[in-house]
Amino acid sequence: MELLAIHHAAIICSNYIESKAFYTKILGLTVINEHYREERDSYKLDLALADGSQIELFSFPDAPIRPSYPEAQGLRHLAFAVKDIKQAKHVLEAQGVDVEEIRVDEITGKAFTFFADPDDLPLELYQV
Repeated sequence: MELLAIHHAAIICSNYIESKAFYTKILGLTVINEHYREERDSYKLDLALADGSQIELFSFPDAPIRPSYPEAQGLRHLAFAVKDIKQAKHVLEAQGVDVEEIRVDEITGKAFTFFADPDDLPLELYQV
């Protein structure tokens, strides 16, 4: 078996309208499909990144809150590759998103920074 790439990451949000706006309008992801599943009272929104990878955005009533601080076991964060981290940070901040200061990975020498989605899910920008 050879794993080729990460196809998608799935995110469960607390406020579908707010999260949809964040991922489409602020982060600029493209909507592939959007479905409302009445039997689950749940939305599923498929979003595309430029490289073909995807984010599945779900809403479920009464989903428990994910502990982020202090960090809990499990998926730590989702990182997005960018060519110009300073420009990406500026774009997010201009739209009201709080972005941490840019740091440099001591092992790779690459610049990175963190911000959060509307549910405080940690997201990273990583300069490639």
